Amino acid sequence: MSRKPVPVVVLAGFLGSGKTTLLNHLLRQSRGTRIGAVVNDFGAIEIDAMTVAGQVDSMVSLGDGCLCCAVDTSELDEYLGRLSRPDLRIDVIVIEASGLAEPQELIRMILASDNPDIVYGGLVQVVDAAEFDATRSRHPETDRHLTLADLVVLNKADRVDEAGRARIRAAVGEHAVGVPVVSAAYGQIDPGLLIDRRPAGERVGQLSFDDLRDDVHDDGHDDRGSDGTDTAPAEAGSRADDGDHSGHLHALYESVGFVSAEPMNPRRLMEFLDARPDGLYRIKGFVHFGVPGHPEKYTLHAVGNFLRFYPSPRAEGEETLTELVLIGSGIDTEAVRARLDGCREHAPQDVPAESMWGVLRYVPGLSEGPGEPDGTEEAGLLY
Repeated sequence: MSRKPVPVVVLAGFLGSGKTTLLNHLLRQSRGTRIGAVVNDFGAIEIDAMTVAGQVDSMVSLGDGCLCCAVDTSELDEYLGRLSRPDLRIDVIVIEASGLAEPQELIRMILASDNPDIVYGGLVQVVDAAEFDATRSRHPETDRHLTLADLVVLNKADRVDEAGRARIRAAVGEHAVGVPVVSAAYGQIDPGLLIDRRPAGERVGQLSFDDLRDDVHDDGHDDRGSDGTDTAPAEAGSRADDGDHSGHLHALYESVGFVSAEPMNPRRLMEFLDARPDGLYRIKGFVHFGVPGHPEKYTLHAVGNFLRFYPSPRAEGEETLTELVLIGSGIDTEAVRARLDGCREHAPQDVPAESMWGVLRYVPGLSEGPGEPDGTEEAGLLY
């Protein structure tokens, strides 16, 4: 059985914005998730009190299963190939771009790769709130980089007052249109925004909704001054708990869990995906269309404007369900759920085969054939 591709997340931002601190935070909070970290720079990165010298061709295996390489951009595809080897069982690869790198070049390399074991996982642009104006003045390309972002982390937000944060968020929003912006201090964002932690006991082939709602109090709070007052709270009622979770990192964004025993109408679902609401960052899970002549189960992977469907085998005895998790910041969760409810299909046997064409455009490697849409090579990126 083929394994799903490993998401490759690009972590970008100018020198001093806090990329390395954010990467270290992800590694410390991975709790069993195996992270491949690629450092596209010459320098040093401290990971859990270990310093990995920034030398080309260096690779260090850490005790928790994380790997770190320091590479030149021209060697990136080779290293992605090494890290995505099935025997390493890496769950996500994070590329920390150089502070002076052009993130679009890294994105192009990932999208142009012939490696079927990787998939683009989005661009996370880290912005230094305290130096925002000075950075834009020195580096006007900041605005162009923001237009490519799938998620913006407003780091060092604790060093700026509420009015300043609002002004910066508005300026960011002019370029990163519709993109979620998460405030942070010391790079402490919820790892659930970028990585899917392995559940205890690792249920192969099953999506764990609890991955996003870890309530481990010793690391669920940002106790170093991260400010979340200018972002919407977590979805009300998403977890039955009498405690106050407003200080948790997961309170900085909303998630919607959607389950349907009825198949989904492919055209209506594609209409939803083509017009995703502002602030919706990730969609992941499984979709059941039930259209005759097509696989019963597709794995859906979407980040920002990037979209992929993967035909997936259904395990013996597994229910034919659609199970999705949608993650964003400032989204209307009830409206999202209502739109998904409207995608249910009561009579899939009557849905014409051509209604799947929109879905098939986002199936990687699909060969063109009679009745199928032309040109799938460039499908999947809606920028």
